[in-house]
Amino acid sequence: MMRALVVDDEPPARDKLRRWLTEQNDIEVIAEVGDGISASQCIGAMSPDIVFLDIQMPGMTGLEVAAQLQATTAPLLVFVTAYADHALEAFDLNAIDYLLKPYDKERLLKTLDRVRERIPNKALHAKTIQLVRKQSGDTHRLLVPDGEKLVLIERDTIRSMQADDNYVHIRSGERRYVLRRTLQDLLAQLGETHFVRIHKSTAVNVAEIAALHPLFKGDYEVQMRDGENLRLSRRYKDALFARLGK
Repeated sequence: MMRALVVDDEPPARDKLRRWLTEQNDIEVIAEVGDGISASQCIGAMSPDIVFLDIQMPGMTGLEVAAQLQATTAPLLVFVTAYADHALEAFDLNAIDYLLKPYDKERLLKTLDRVRERIPNKALHAKTIQLVRKQSGDTHRLLVPDGEKLVLIERDTIRSMQADDNYVHIRSGERRYVLRRTLQDLLAQLGETHFVRIHKSTAVNVAEIAALHPLFKGDYEVQMRDGENLRLSRRYKDALFARLGK
C-alpha cells in the first residue's frame, strides 16, 4: 500500500486528485493540504511514500518544499502544475513525472504506473532532491521547527550551525532552532559560498565572523559579531584563512 500526500492550493484540484487516487487499491491518501509549509509539516510527521506536489503556491512553492527535504529520506515526488514551463522544468529535473492541469484520469493512471515501478528506488528519490536544488540554486530561506509549527527564516540571519548526532543546532538572530538534518546536507542546500566549516561539526556564516584570535600550538578561536567564540579546528584553518584572504 502506497501512502500518498496531496498538496495543492486549489480545493477543487485536491478533491479531484484525491477521488481518483482513492479508486486505486494500492494507494491510501493520508492527507491533503493547501500550502507549502503544511506540506513540509505533513512530510516530516507522516512520512508519505509519494507526494503530489503543486509547484505554483503562494508563500512557498513546490520546488522550495522539495529543496527543503533531506535527500536520504525524501518521498517520491510528482509535480503538479497549470503552467507548462514549470511542468517542463519539473520533467527536466528527472522527477518521477508531472501532471499538467487540466489532466484526465488516463494521464494520472500513466503516472501511477511509473510511480509503482520507482517507489522502491530510494536512490532516485535522493537524486530528484539533488537535481531540484541544482536547478533552483542556493536556498535563501530555511524551514525550521518553532514549537508546534514550522517557520521560514532567512539564510542571511543564520550565524552558526552546530551538529549533534542527527540534529543541527541553528543560531539565527537571538533565536536557536534544532533541525533533524545533517550539517553536510544543510550546507549543500544553503550554499557553501555563504558558510564555512570551522570544525567537523560546526559551520558559520562568513559574513558574521568578526575576528580570529590565536590560542596556542597553532589553534585559533573564531569570534562572531554577536560576541560568541567558537573553536577553529586545525583541519579547517587553511580553508578559513583562504576564504578570509589571510
